[in-house]
Order: sequence, then structure tokens, then C-alpha cells
Amino acid sequence: MRIDVVSIFPEYLSALDLSLIGKARAQGILDVRVHDLRAFTTDRHRTVDDTPYGGGAGMVMLAEPWAQALESVRDDGDARPTLLVPSPAGRQFTQALAGELAGRDHLVFACGRYEGIDERVLEWAAESFDVIPVSLGDYVLNGGEVASLAMIEAIGRLVPGVIGNPESLVEESHSDGLLEYPAYTKPSVWRGRAVPEVLLSGNHAAIAAWRRDQQLERTRERRPDLLP
Repeated sequence: MRIDVVSIFPEYLSALDLSLIGKARAQGILDVRVHDLRAFTTDRHRTVDDTPYGGGAGMVMLAEPWAQALESVRDDGDARPTLLVPSPAGRQFTQALAGELAGRDHLVFACGRYEGIDERVLEWAAESFDVIPVSLGDYVLNGGEVASLAMIEAIGRLVPGVIGNPESLVEESHSDGLLEYPAYTKPSVWRGRAVPEVLLSGNHAAIAAWRRDQQLERTRERRPDLLP
């Protein structure tokens, strides 16, 4: 999978060199490229924003640098990449969407700042990209970099070969619509708190039933909106 990220703060994306995503990059499983939007400006001040039409607070990111940047990554890749635009006005990012995107060949992340990107960029990009504005949740961040990092990790870890043991993905939170059951390790008693007896029983059927019950209880308590 190829992933391009465009940002005015490319150094913000240095975390992509770490942990499993960094290892996958080193192994060639993920081809992650970070681009500086200011490299696509044409004035000596490397301007990327201006005041909004209609008035109001803040600045809006200029269309032309974004068009130049997106043309660059599009022409260097396949015919129709997927353009993900982090935005509080976007579609909610979910595990299901992460799974869908993990099956695509080329993802491009447009990290907006200020009051966002000139809307005409998204309209123009739709001619040659599958454009998906996407939101991590009902809150506002300073820019799209944090959201892009979160989505790249959520998507990248689902790409075959990134996680060493793919079975670890099966019972995670949201993989079946529920939250994950609690996990324990040695010692069996820690500071007076014992591991549930069923997990020490060796009865795999009883363990599976307990874990399912814990998923339902935890989801009912913490995320009742996920239950039918």
C-alpha cells in the first residue's frame, strides 16, 4: 500500500518512522511518503493561506498549492487514489472504514490547518480522486496531522504483514461491533487482586463464554450506543 501525506508541518509526521508502522515502512510493506505543502507555493513567502470570502475569523488554505501537491502525488501513483481529508465536518472514522481503506492501493491524506482548505479543492479533486472528508469524533483539532497519524495507524495495522500475529486483530475492540474483553497476565495475584478463576481453568469453552459476557457488559457500560 502507498500512503502520501501532505502537510505544512511534515516533521509532525516523523512518528510514522516508529513502532510497527515504521517497521512496515522499512520492510516495504507500506510505502509512506510525506510532502511539504509549502514546496508547491510560487511566491517568496511560501504563502499557503488567505482571508475568507464573506468575512469571519481565521484564514483559509489556498487552492492552488493544494492542487499542485495533489497533482504531484496523483501523477506519480495509480489512476485514482483515495483522498482522505481530516475534518470535523467529515464522515465518522470507524473500524469498518479502516478495514475498507486497508484494501485500497493508494491513500492520500490532506492535512488542513486554520479554517480548512478552500472547498473548491475537494470539488476539483473529485474528478480524479475518491474524496472522503473524515472525522475522528465530535471535537476540533488544530490541524489534520494528529487525525492522519491515528488513521494511518488504524488502517496500516490491518494491511497483511504489518501485524506479526494476525490472530491478534480478531478479538479487538470494534472488530465484531463490541468492546474488547479485559486482559490479564502473570502473576495470578497482584497486590491482593486475583485473575478471574475461569481464565486459570483451562476450559476453553468457559473462557470464551466469559469473554463474550465481558464484552457485552463492558459495551453496555461504556458504549451502549454500539448495542442493537
